[in-house]
Amino acid sequence: MGIPWIAGLGGHTVAVTRRNLLIGVGVVVAFVLVVGGVLLFRSGDEGTQTTTSVPDTSTSTTTTTRVPNPTAPLTGLEASSPEVAGRCAVTVKIGNMADAHPQYQVSDADVVYEQVVDGGITRLAAVYQSKSPNHVGSVRSVRPTDKYILWPLRGVFTFSGGNHYEMASLNGVPVVWVTENDTDLLFRGPGRAPNNLFAKVDEIYSRCEDPAPAPLFAYRPEGTPAVGTPTTDVVVGFGRGYDTAWTWDAPAGVWQRTIFDAPDLDPDGNRVGTENVVVMQVRYPPDPTGNTVEAAMLGEGPVTVFTGGVRIDGTWRRPVMETAAELIGPDGAPIALTPGRTWVELMPLGNPVTATP
Repeated sequence: MGIPWIAGLGGHTVAVTRRNLLIGVGVVVAFVLVVGGVLLFRSGDEGTQTTTSVPDTSTSTTTTTRVPNPTAPLTGLEASSPEVAGRCAVTVKIGNMADAHPQYQVSDADVVYEQVVDGGITRLAAVYQSKSPNHVGSVRSVRPTDKYILWPLRGVFTFSGGNHYEMASLNGVPVVWVTENDTDLLFRGPGRAPNNLFAKVDEIYSRCEDPAPAPLFAYRPEGTPAVGTPTTDVVVGFGRGYDTAWTWDAPAGVWQRTIFDAPDLDPDGNRVGTENVVVMQVRYPPDPTGNTVEAAMLGEGPVTVFTGGVRIDGTWRRPVMETAAELIGPDGAPIALTPGRTWVELMPLGNPVTATP
């Protein structure tokens, strides 16, 4: 027991210990009531009561406005982050023979160029900027046409290799090379060579020395319909068994791809598609070895654009290597594509483009 305190109460003297005092304080605290957001303080036996209001913080009227990220240059769509919008382009050379199918993560490319190479077969150059796939391929060798594709894009070019003439075609082209010698960025998967080499595009971005490329195309505002001739089916006449067909899927808003007379499916069974198909008719003059492997993508020529379920005929013009071809419509204005992915078909000049409504 502690030392008693002496207190006067109603003329009487009362001994109060620390224990009694603590009990008294507890009684006072017990009278603190919270009722409807108001604290009630009751002062012992005096019968008086005071109230103190407590602010109600259960609701807030604060609102925020989302600031959109910059636009991805090669799709016209909002990028997933400012960092993605500003990074370089990675172009990967991909096989397109029947035994190179299914192709891995081609649908993640912002732009795909389909070109004729030796023997009349076709090959792809897939350009990545807004996506980061980790298993792209199969990766194949360079061809002289690639320099025309790469000049306005810069960034990184990923390919397996090439002969002396093919490698020399890259002289002066402002790109960083990643080849099959870069075993940390390219890897061999199951299957037989040469169709078992794949690229880690998500890691290849680390080799970038350039900022994002300039846009290759003009785009309509999202939700704006395309104006042209309604079209549902297209056949791009590459010939020699490599004709490519596209069918308009209106509910999905994409052109679905067919090659080798069958739907083009990725390894997961999904149909390969794109929002835009640009058919550029180009000359393929013979190279010194006698093959037709280089598309002359300078000057001008006919172009047919399929976008938003319509066909638009016009002209492509490209006076210098440093800039991409401009697509000019019949009204003299740039042809505006649907924001999204684009396939550019580099079809030999004079071959047929068949479109049906």
